[in-house]
Amino acid sequence: MSETKNNSTSTAQEGKFLEGVVVKSAMKDTVTVQVERYVMHPKYKKYMKLSKKFLVHNPGNTAAVGEKVTIRETRPISKNKHFIIVPAKGGSASGGK
Repeated sequence: MSETKNNSTSTAQEGKFLEGVVVKSAMKDTVTVQVERYVMHPKYKKYMKLSKKFLVHNPGNTAAVGEKVTIRETRPISKNKHFIIVPAKGGSASGGK
């Protein structure tokens, strides 16, 4: 039994990945990201747009308000901060000129 326990803990746990828009960046190393999702109402079968705001760790304050970002779940950084910003891969939107 200890064999399987060691194997399961040795694999990295990535957590959830979510996409959202930065709506506030007034704090040091923290931004507020609003994530929207579509959910079907169980009784009326109508799709609704639900949104939730997450406090996200942003070292160096690199994200600006209105920017679309990908966030990843991580260990608790503070009482309400459980996500970090995933760095963008490769090209950026303003890299054309």
